Amino acid sequence: MSRLATIALSMALLVPPAYAMDGMIVLPSAHSTPATMDRLEAAAKARDLKVFARIDHAAGARSIGQTLRPTELLIFGHPKGGTPLLQCAQRYGLELPLRVLAWEAGRTHRARAGWVTRIRPVTRCVRPVQNARSLSRN
Repeated sequence: MSRLATIALSMALLVPPAYAMDGMIVLPSAHSTPATMDRLEAAAKARDLKVFARIDHAAGARSIGQTLRPTELLIFGHPKGGTPLLQCAQRYGLELPLRVLAWEAGRTHRARAGWVTRIRPVTRCVRPVQNARSLSRN
């Protein structure tokens, strides 16, 4: 499932190679945070993935009179990939649906956004993970 997300979303972003941050995949984006999320959401929908929610954390901060650089979360997935993983180990319910975070990390007017996603494998679930990953090849 993580490969599905990585392939679909990196194709949409056309970004340089990823780097790891605390076990997460982080890719820089040449686009603003909202534009990055628009592209990620479009890529997920193009792969017939269900978008469950798009959360604007900066808007939440504004609602309580606080400030936060642009930060958005996209929650998406598909039962064909998630159900076999949950059948194998229900703790995948903490990792699924997949989540992608885009944020502005720049200190200048030129915003630089990034996105991150993570899923930890369960050893006994090798076949369901491989089957979920094969969805990215369809």
